[in-house]
Amino acid sequence: MKNKGASFPILFLVCGLILVGLVSSVSISSYVKANLNKETSYESTQLKDNEYGKIFFKKPEKFPDDISIKIYKSKRIMELYGDGRLMGRFKIGLGKTPQGKKELEGDKKTPEGSYYICYVNSQTKYTYFLGISYPNIEDAQRGLDKNIISSAQYEKIKRAIENKRQPPWNTPLGGAIGIHGGGSKYDWTYGCITLSDGDMNILKNYAPFKTPVEIYK
Repeated sequence: MKNKGASFPILFLVCGLILVGLVSSVSISSYVKANLNKETSYESTQLKDNEYGKIFFKKPEKFPDDISIKIYKSKRIMELYGDGRLMGRFKIGLGKTPQGKKELEGDKKTPEGSYYICYVNSQTKYTYFLGISYPNIEDAQRGLDKNIISSAQYEKIKRAIENKRQPPWNTPLGGAIGIHGGGSKYDWTYGCITLSDGDMNILKNYAPFKTPVEIYK
């Protein structure tokens, strides 16, 4: 009987230790899980912050069905999208007078607005040339309102844009604006967007006719 009575405190102690261990295990597991989630969230946020503005190109596994180009003048950045996903980000140069929308032949400004690839020249000394559909209808309307172009010139531009063709490049609004190589270290063109020759050789493979080109200020 003495031995049996003495075993109760020991049994009670063992059960207590097991219970404490279980509670501690659950608490530690919850703590680790909560902090792991915090770390994952933090790393994800940091990754986004660090990647913003990062220059890169990732070749897609298959050629995209839907391609678009976005240009941010103030950031000197071009982004290439394939099927809605960012494929690459490139450094660019602009016209010698980069601020503001292009309005006139020779103003050395880079256009702002919605355009598309309408012309290709592989024989240029600047590696490759992708002409964009400047002037668009908005550019033409602004030119008409300011008496820079005639109604007949406006109508020709409008018809060309509506049919996804190359608009007239011989009006007072100017033309022959596009994307080409030659270097992107500074703003040196009469309105074109420039890339390094290496980046131009990448882009030319992913910019067929009628590829949308959005240019932001």
